[in-house]
Amino acid sequence: MSTYCVIGAGAAGLSALDALTQRGFDVDCYEKSDRVGGHWNTDYDALHLITSRNQTIFEDFPMPRDYPHFPRRDQIRDYIASFAKARGHDQRIMFNTEVLSVTPVETDGPLGSAGWNVTTSKGAGIYDGVLIAPGHLWHPKIPSVSGTFAGKQIHSSAYKNVGDIQGTRVLVVGAGNSGCDLAVDVAQHRLEADVLIRHGAYFQPKMYFGRPRAELGFMAEFSPSEQDLIARLLARVSIGQNTDYPGLPVPEHRALADGPAVVNDLLLYWIHHGRVGVIGQGIERFDGHTVHFSDGSSKDYDTILWATGFHSSLPFLDDVLVPRRKGNPLRYGAGIIPQGLEKLYYIGMTAPRGPQIPVYGVQAKIVARMIAMHEDAGDGDAGIAAYLGRLQGADDRIDIPRDIWNDQIADTERLLDAFAATAPANPAKLAK
Repeated sequence: MSTYCVIGAGAAGLSALDALTQRGFDVDCYEKSDRVGGHWNTDYDALHLITSRNQTIFEDFPMPRDYPHFPRRDQIRDYIASFAKARGHDQRIMFNTEVLSVTPVETDGPLGSAGWNVTTSKGAGIYDGVLIAPGHLWHPKIPSVSGTFAGKQIHSSAYKNVGDIQGTRVLVVGAGNSGCDLAVDVAQHRLEADVLIRHGAYFQPKMYFGRPRAELGFMAEFSPSEQDLIARLLARVSIGQNTDYPGLPVPEHRALADGPAVVNDLLLYWIHHGRVGVIGQGIERFDGHTVHFSDGSSKDYDTILWATGFHSSLPFLDDVLVPRRKGNPLRYGAGIIPQGLEKLYYIGMTAPRGPQIPVYGVQAKIVARMIAMHEDAGDGDAGIAAYLGRLQGADDRIDIPRDIWNDQIADTERLLDAFAATAPANPAKLAK
């Protein structure tokens, strides 16, 4: 009987483990830490979901009704742990076990078609397929800046609360959802924050008409482009435009789907209350506590909070196996299939806008289907990666509009239907 490997026991890894075990596959799951939940165990204290409780769930496993519309970090941590316990996955996972390397079994066929060697900190094994689900929010990205900063520097992944901050003058670099959260946290504790925002983004409130923005039923009556327009118009009525807030850059893109969007209106609140200032320039260099900006201006700070994102790293895979563009792995099949590799699957490497936990479930079901197709093939290799690679364009995006990702899912399922309809008559036909 074939055995499969799942790497990681966060929400993505648990979704993969759940999908495979429900379908009777034999699975080993390795988790580097001593618990499930991934980054939800270590994120900053002020973190809340930006998507609603009712939508950010594992299939057939709702969050407790006494949770608020936008649960806080520890509630999501507990929810993920309760899912693992309810499904028995907490007993299946090998904790405190780091995956050190994943290499293809030698074969004359396509890379990965004969399976994968997986070496962990506690041993090694051969698997017919590997589902990679450690997420993309664990390897901090911090820009290199000339000079030396004499204060404290903290990446958002290491920040817990304002107790980590040195002094009272704080520069937050980056204005995605995490950067805005950190600037708001600083402001609400009566410290002085500047947030560095070089490129304009559309800001969206979490609520309209007292309800989570994604739960407005009437929006489903409109196309994605019409929903985009309505959302921008509602935001304009509710919170105004970027030009209404001192220093806030104006988006260069016309639609939400065409560039960055941020679900946060508290940052705007604190800008108008003078607790948060906006710096619209890049950092040129450090000189002690002084930060020099690219327009020639400078200002002194005690702490810098880097909200500058993460590298999409896969340290257990040889770099030669992972073609990249713009720093991200190239993928097919709605972000699931690595370019040029059979029987290797990404769960959660793509982050369509909106609730993430359901994304993992959709991807895991498709992977389970692909695994079954491999097992049904005459020689155990259906050539799915090669098949999709010929018919789809490679994608490097992690942040992607939800409607585009939905189209990718639909296209992948359509191609798998066509594959299944023809493969039994001649299983080698589509693999050539």
